[in-house]
Amino acid sequence: MFGDKFNLGGLGGLMKSAKKVQEMMEKAQEELAKIEVTGESGAGAVKVTVTAQHYAKRIDIDPEILKESKEVLEELIAAAINDATQKVETIS
Repeated sequence: MFGDKFNLGGLGGLMKSAKKVQEMMEKAQEELAKIEVTGESGAGAVKVTVTAQHYAKRIDIDPEILKESKEVLEELIAAAINDATQKVETIS
């Protein structure tokens, strides 16, 4: 009656393909969560480790840098985060 306009068999195949793509995306997200990248600033005085999904995992601060002002420490942390973010962008 409707001819090929409502090809339900094709729709079923499309749904299967969509499910497969969704499963592949979920697996890719799981793999990205396992990848860790470390950004540094202040010649390694501040290190920030993030996942490829941009979640911070660790911040390491050399005790010597704590003698600096609050503003210097804040700038170094921000720079290390930016370094890590740039590294993530190059791998993903």
